[in-house]
Amino acid sequence: MIPVRGFEGKTVAVFGLARTGLAAARALQAGGVEVALWDEKPAAREAAAAEGLPLVDLTTADWSRFAALMLSPGVPLTHPAPHWTVEKARAHGVEILGDIELFARTVNAAPDHKRPKVVAVTGTNGKSTTTALIAHICASAGRDTRIGGNIGFGVLGLEDMHGGAVYVLEMSSYQLDLTSSLKPDVAVLLNISPDHLERHGGMDGYVAAKRRVLLNQGKGDTAVIGVDDPWGQQICTEITAANRRTIVPISASKAMGRGVYALQGLLYDATGERAVEVTDLLRARSLPGRHNWQNAAAAYAAARGLGISHEEAAEGLMSFPGLAHRMETVGAIGQVRFVNDSKATNADAARQAMSSYPKFYWIAGGQPKTGGIDSLEDLFPRVVQAYLVGEAAPAFAETLKGKAPVVQAGTIEAAVARAYADAAGSGEEAIVLLSPACASFDQYADFEERGEAFRAAVQALARAPAQGMRA
Repeated sequence: MIPVRGFEGKTVAVFGLARTGLAAARALQAGGVEVALWDEKPAAREAAAAEGLPLVDLTTADWSRFAALMLSPGVPLTHPAPHWTVEKARAHGVEILGDIELFARTVNAAPDHKRPKVVAVTGTNGKSTTTALIAHICASAGRDTRIGGNIGFGVLGLEDMHGGAVYVLEMSSYQLDLTSSLKPDVAVLLNISPDHLERHGGMDGYVAAKRRVLLNQGKGDTAVIGVDDPWGQQICTEITAANRRTIVPISASKAMGRGVYALQGLLYDATGERAVEVTDLLRARSLPGRHNWQNAAAAYAAARGLGISHEEAAEGLMSFPGLAHRMETVGAIGQVRFVNDSKATNADAARQAMSSYPKFYWIAGGQPKTGGIDSLEDLFPRVVQAYLVGEAAPAFAETLKGKAPVVQAGTIEAAVARAYADAAGSGEEAIVLLSPACASFDQYADFEERGEAFRAAVQALARAPAQGMRA
């Protein structure tokens, strides 16, 4: 773990005892900080107590003794209403921060020879793939690489820092809202489209949260900015005018006089005197589709910002094995292939997978986001049949009425079974695509659990024919 610096001998309250909160509590203790842990869920409190971590009921605690509140990112800070812990902290003048901020202060306090390189990746879509891709390139180039944040491990649970390490961190808008002093050597802002608007009070609040990844950069740092959406274009223009850091625009839809871009699958580096072809992404089996070309452009630009050579960055792109739950093939039965895109928690993310296949059997639904799937109407002709699950099923069925055939499946397991039967019955090669365009919280703890349920259902189907043959 990374022992937290800056709060030695003080007491920090920690609210929210899932992965992030527990990792932060351990790291605070390792840094000589007294902690007071609490969670509204009894099971979470029991898990912390079983580990020997001190519980303090924050509903009745004396908040004047706390130097800070370490808030888990899933807990509302401002919208739709501040959580009661936030109100108590503000009433007592207690600083509110997140685990990324604790990490940032620890990095900033380290002497130069122990200070690692930090890459921070955010955006509405593509964060996880790009984060994993950058980490893969760095590791393939021989760098001591750690990956965490909103992916994998909480950042403070990663191995302790040294001057040769590279931390590649995925950062959500929730985490960025709780971060003020992070100064990444490379900041990546992939794209922005409407998402989590209820949490940020609207689009302005959401964009402001995403921009925070660029807040403290200066000379010698690199900002990689996607310019295929109007918000990214505006941010790139505004920070270019500031003229402090190195700015690398990226695009998967147009050639640029300066930056890194992909056209028809060919990746170009135009950061020098002329555009140079980097590699043919059509040969990268784990990076299909234009959205992955943007991810590849961002990862290449980030790697170059860390001093990794052109050749090593290109080789890393081609050897990337892919990411679980993002257009991941989890099995095939006969001519039917099953693709797990559970990470697609909004319509824009689902569009990326849906655009990659000329026709498919679509499993969608869950806890709906603002706007539902209306924006995907141009892709409905590709849907052979839709199998709807979760809270969004009735609304999605209404949207799809007259545009694609619909089955109200209810659960992932039922959807997989019905989709396989229909796809196999077609007698053709077929894709069964889980790309929910929804959050998972109505039926699952997170998108990973939903994706694993899909995988398990596919594996159960695959075993059934074999069992029948043995019988």
